[in-house]
Amino acid sequence: MKIRAAVLEEIGRAGPYAETKPLTVCEVDLAPPRAGEVLVKIAAAGLCHSDLSVINGDRPRPVPMVLGHEGAGVVETVGEGVADLVPGDHVVFVFVPSCGHCGPCGTGRPALCEPGAASNGKGEMLAGGTRLSRNGKPIHHMTGVASYATHAVISRRSLVKIDRELPMNVAALMGCAVLTGAGAVFNMGAVQPGGRTAVVGLGGVGLAAVLGAVAAGAETIVAIDTLESKLSLARELGATHTFLATDQDLVAKVKEATSGGVDAALEFAGSARALEGAYAMTRRGGTTITAGLPNPSAVLNISPLSLVAEERTLRGSYLGSGVPARDIPRFLGLHRRGRLPVEKLMTHRIRLDDINEGFDRLHRGDAIRQVIEFEA
Repeated sequence: MKIRAAVLEEIGRAGPYAETKPLTVCEVDLAPPRAGEVLVKIAAAGLCHSDLSVINGDRPRPVPMVLGHEGAGVVETVGEGVADLVPGDHVVFVFVPSCGHCGPCGTGRPALCEPGAASNGKGEMLAGGTRLSRNGKPIHHMTGVASYATHAVISRRSLVKIDRELPMNVAALMGCAVLTGAGAVFNMGAVQPGGRTAVVGLGGVGLAAVLGAVAAGAETIVAIDTLESKLSLARELGATHTFLATDQDLVAKVKEATSGGVDAALEFAGSARALEGAYAMTRRGGTTITAGLPNPSAVLNISPLSLVAEERTLRGSYLGSGVPARDIPRFLGLHRRGRLPVEKLMTHRIRLDDINEGFDRLHRGDAIRQVIEFEA
């Protein structure tokens, strides 16, 4: 079938993207779903820094590629062997397909699925190959999702069924911003009721972590970013203290505000320097968690002695270190009860044709979560 999609033609094209247009919105061909796959009509898709990092070259991926890993849509057709979804079902996309059989999947860690990571790195489907093409030449899928399009063929193992009453623009945020940010709060066990928490980097994922820390009952929530506008929003969402990341005395000020340091610091800036700062503001015996994705060449500089002498913990978190089929319904339940108001993260609603301008806004820091809304 013919669909419209935003295709990344080359990596590293200079901005402003509204002028250089690294993403071409054009007609492409989409093959039918194979066994274990589902054809979805996309309703909403979010613009995320992970997509921007592919555009600017921080995370190289094969091109041409249809970007987009955060979204939600409506099932149109199911492939052979898919018995638990039917046309009309609403689904959220998950950007790591889980095979269910490898070592990590077998121990309840689907975010670390080995075949899923391999297929994502190649820009292919979990079952192999691509379903997208243009003029007979293959086009790659970002993380097996490729949600910057009117339709997508997605592995059943990358989909979570949701209630039909949920607004699709809210549902879209569940698959990355909320799953990653709030997931790191709830699944890592470091943010405790009455505890002291810092969130470094206030994009959509970081601000979802602020919401998660509020819902988890943290007493002190320190929010840190380079932009005052994001600090203001963090305060509206429940942060008790805010600091500019450019403050030369940042670590000292955080320690003073938290009586010696935070119990848990979560870093989402995708910067080795930001992670070093998050580690420095964590108290003795505390936990520093990173879910940021810096350039592969970045190097972390911390004292290994402090890990032992101060009994520190430094942990990575991918996909919120959780189980999407379990966590997304839980987060939706918190949203229904007003305890996870993720709609407050949406700053712009745009069309697919405006996607290059949207990434300019994201690059400048003028947006939190922009959502492409497709026609019903």
